[in-house]
Amino acid sequence: MNEAAWRALGASSSVIAYGALCTAIYMRERRRKAAALRAAAALSAGSRDEPPTLVVFASQTGQAETIAWQTARQLRAAGTGVRVMEMNTLDVATLVAARKAVFIASTYGEGDAPDGASVFCEQVMGSPQPLGSLRYAVLALGDRQYANFCGFGRALDEWLQAAGAEREFERLEVDNSDPAALAVWQARWGSSADAAPSAEEPGSAFAQWRLTSRELLNPGSAGAPVFHLGLVPQAGPMPQWASGDLAQVAVASDPSHPRDYSISSLHSDGELQLLVRQEQHPDGTLGAASGLLTSTLAVGDSVAVRLRPHRGFRLDGNDARPLILIGNGTGLAGLRAHLRARAAAGQHENWLVFGERQQAHDFLYRAEIDAWQAQGVLRRLDMVFSRDQPERFYVQHRLLQLADTLLQWLKDGAAIYVCGSLRGMASGVDAALRQIAGEDLVSELSASGRYRRDVY
Repeated sequence: MNEAAWRALGASSSVIAYGALCTAIYMRERRRKAAALRAAAALSAGSRDEPPTLVVFASQTGQAETIAWQTARQLRAAGTGVRVMEMNTLDVATLVAARKAVFIASTYGEGDAPDGASVFCEQVMGSPQPLGSLRYAVLALGDRQYANFCGFGRALDEWLQAAGAEREFERLEVDNSDPAALAVWQARWGSSADAAPSAEEPGSAFAQWRLTSRELLNPGSAGAPVFHLGLVPQAGPMPQWASGDLAQVAVASDPSHPRDYSISSLHSDGELQLLVRQEQHPDGTLGAASGLLTSTLAVGDSVAVRLRPHRGFRLDGNDARPLILIGNGTGLAGLRAHLRARAAAGQHENWLVFGERQQAHDFLYRAEIDAWQAQGVLRRLDMVFSRDQPERFYVQHRLLQLADTLLQWLKDGAAIYVCGSLRGMASGVDAALRQIAGEDLVSELSASGRYRRDVY
């Protein structure tokens, strides 16, 4: 067989493999959506004389959504029909027509609405509504390290009160998924056993995963060490996940507060890969989870991990669009997973804008990024190294420089994915996008799912 024939055979094999991959992904998503519809239909069944209770979640990483489904199952077990909704899909007419609503509301950053509620906050909460016939309850999720603890949950509760709605009971606030506070919430609706996932809503429990590799990616950096980690299940098959999903790591010293990490690999890679920066406290001790993963564990040791769907950061609905991927630091993890998925799918309309400290030490995954650029997977690459010039220069500054290019990509239908630190990068990028594209367009991008964030 001559060289041309071998090339043709290789190309045909690639097309067949890609087709099989697309079919598998399509069938998996079809089964998941069908199961979700069946679960929603089962939950909504109730008295014909009473409208279903709305169970509304405002989520950033998926925690509020998980609690919403648990609450809905408890209500249904008690004989109440329910309708589970993301807050951005809730309109005025639906809310006015409801007799009862339960809100599970996360707070993003310093008191802001999470992305899953940004449209509702702007379009519905921006004006008073006639909600005098509504009874409601609010579960506010937050983190006391922020000054405006549970800020959005509190604002939502106050807005509902101002609209004339009546509380079922006082707002319940939860710090960092505190199990005692969540148990109080569950007790309001019935037995906590009723919150167990149904057969059609498989959940992911913690399981032991074995550390197979650990590599320092930034030797000589002025910043904290960053490690690439590989893990596989200690027993059983590799569970499924999609690019954009999260891995939670449990630590023995603080088992009730698992840490979230963006997954940087695909299921087809054969291992769960993470990108972890080693956190060091002022007294020299290491962060509980980052220290465990980057120092305490030896290769071959195991750690408790579970996978969390992060539907708000998946490619769902944006698979065929051009992508603008923006991030900094270990935020490259979530963007890398998306780029690996895009490379496997033959989608090359990708623009990566990524920031770190110094090119000499902090160009994470450089060989892979260079290969993507050479292969055409990256149509455009903008690496921004903040300390390679006298004045600090960050990704938001590069976006402002490239405003016309960004607008053209958006005009061509691009979706924007942002992954990295909330303080500084994500807020700076958001401000730059609003300056470039305008408030109306950014709101439209959020509402349509073309602007998604995985920030911490």
